[in-house]
Amino acid sequence: MHPPRRAALGLLPLLLLLLLLPPPAPGAANKPTPCQRCRGLVDKFNQGMVDTANKNFGGGNTAWEEKTLSKYEFSEIRLLEILEGLCESSDFECNQMLEAQEEHLEAWWLQLKNEYPDLFEWFCVKTLKVCCLPGTYGPDCLECQGGSQRPCSGNGHCSGDGSRQGDGSCRCHVGYQGALCADCMDGYFSSLRNETHSFCTACDESCKTCSGPTNRDCGECEVGWVLEEDACMDVDECAAETPPCSAAQFCKNVNGSYTCEECDSSCVGCTGEGPGNCKECIPGYARELGQCADVDECSLAAKACVRKNENCYNTPGSYVCVCPDGFEETEDACVPPAEAEVTEEESPTQPPAHEDL
Repeated sequence: MHPPRRAALGLLPLLLLLLLLPPPAPGAANKPTPCQRCRGLVDKFNQGMVDTANKNFGGGNTAWEEKTLSKYEFSEIRLLEILEGLCESSDFECNQMLEAQEEHLEAWWLQLKNEYPDLFEWFCVKTLKVCCLPGTYGPDCLECQGGSQRPCSGNGHCSGDGSRQGDGSCRCHVGYQGALCADCMDGYFSSLRNETHSFCTACDESCKTCSGPTNRDCGECEVGWVLEEDACMDVDECAAETPPCSAAQFCKNVNGSYTCEECDSSCVGCTGEGPGNCKECIPGYARELGQCADVDECSLAAKACVRKNENCYNTPGSYVCVCPDGFEETEDACVPPAEAEVTEEESPTQPPAHEDL
């Protein structure tokens, strides 16, 4: 029995709806967090203070300028000029935030600026509570691992640093490991460590672990290196009894490893790059001046093309035999046009068949 088709047909409207839905807006996945929006607004406000710092400064009358500028510096006029330049008209989220928080900014400007000179700390951290101070994280702005002064020993990033998010754990920079990013990974050694700082430096490329910067400081050699006379030395894989590459390749040793490179197209086996390192030459090539070179079969004493009037053309590794243009090709010759016509005229015609009487 065939299953009913109604269920399958019922999916069609859903599929059509999915096709008609608009694609997600570009950058939707990278939408700024509330802390990022607040910090952006504060940065623009601080820039507005810089841009208006010397406004109304005309020069000439020092006493008048000091009196006038003193009034302008803390005036509502200057505040309005700063606020007007904070958001582009097309930036909906910025304008929405500014409209909602304009009273807070006005209160800080007119009453609290001297007591709380850091607008970011007062506005984003203490008032709106969407950010934390550097070195702290999470809803309660707790200290990051390693403390707020040098989170993660200065060798990593604290999860949620400066925001109300994250868990305060450390994501270590390359070369560091451990809860506080104070320990060195394999391939690095501690070049400086005290109560407050830890620095890890890369080992020599031959070392898997090490206590210093040279190949003599290795605790263990990396793959492709071997300990010889108290130092890690490169293994020449190309010198192995069984070659690591195929018959049509040659081996090139590199530090800690090797590569297989293709032989020149004129070679049957090779020991290196180019036609001068062929073990043997392919058919149609012969060794000349120390390298495999194409044989010009058309210039040999023994003719390569044996039919009469036939032309010989050399090709890489071979040759071709071709009749000249206009010549008729036969099994044993290239016949010129005039001879071909004569041959056709002289060819005997078959006598008509006689009927029996």
